[in-house]
Amino acid sequence: MAITKETTDANLLEVKNLKISFKTDEGIITAVDGINFSVKQGQTLGIVGESGSGKSVSTWSIMRLLPKNSIIDKASSIQFQRKSGKVVEITNLKPNSRELRKIRGGEVALIFQEPMSSFSPVYTIGNQIMEAVLQHRDVSKEEAQEIAIDMLDRVGIANPRQRFKQFPFELSGGMRQRAMIAVALSMNPSLLIADEPTTSLDVTIQAQILELMNELQKDMGMSIIFITHNLGVIAQVADEIEVMYLGKILERGTTKEIINHPQHPYTQALLKAIPRLDHIGERLTAISGDIPSPLSRPIGCPFHTRCEEVIPGLCDVEMPSLTQISATHNVYCFLHEERDV
Repeated sequence: MAITKETTDANLLEVKNLKISFKTDEGIITAVDGINFSVKQGQTLGIVGESGSGKSVSTWSIMRLLPKNSIIDKASSIQFQRKSGKVVEITNLKPNSRELRKIRGGEVALIFQEPMSSFSPVYTIGNQIMEAVLQHRDVSKEEAQEIAIDMLDRVGIANPRQRFKQFPFELSGGMRQRAMIAVALSMNPSLLIADEPTTSLDVTIQAQILELMNELQKDMGMSIIFITHNLGVIAQVADEIEVMYLGKILERGTTKEIINHPQHPYTQALLKAIPRLDHIGERLTAISGDIPSPLSRPIGCPFHTRCEEVIPGLCDVEMPSLTQISATHNVYCFLHEERDV
């Protein structure tokens, strides 16, 4: 379970009716289809789903890091509360505007899955952290260097002054990921987006990184959006979980509700696919079929083509409406619509 953290009722981030499409040679592809979510101050929101679900695209839009062929629907809203208390509508900011540049990296930071592709191979780790600090904080080069060394120490890298002078290829995968976290946190962001930050690491280093992120969040009071395809990982860090599939949110609830009482067949299937120590020797239960291409999105519930509990003539005809399971748990599924309140 996630470590209990101090949170407030105020939303640091509020996303409404987010719809993102891409212009391609094959046609218009809808990657995110009208989703809603929010993140409270000090909260960790986990977004889980298979590759192609729209997890990364939905969060990269917060920093306006989408490619030029992307289209954010005019009805979409991304509201972010800055450190000054001012609430900004991100979709109204130009991608190269001064205000967005200050938010991007300075108040909203991003950790990628593979740090080797994020670091430049021709500059030292310390040089790259310093560059980020100087870009977003009013400090001298000497102060930036000390901030960088201190942050390398805080993320658990031994001999930080020595590592400061090293190049990315001289560090192990786990150390590079820690250095990537140091870059992101050196600006003391309000929101950290962690895009599958432990996928390429072995399980021991993975556990260390998850523990580190929990500790740093408690120390710095930041909010986190944690993206992954692994519900087992997300259960260790998240306060709330959203389950995404083909650009739609199918279920959302507290971590305890999602893990112990999953309501959507897709969430249940993801949980069954997690290896368990008490099931040693048994075959893993894989989800049948593949996620459909965004170019040929199925009508109705997007999961109905793979669902073992599909209701013919209903699930394949229309998208189910929101069903409230509890005050903090809701699902889009016809199997539960009779419980709607």
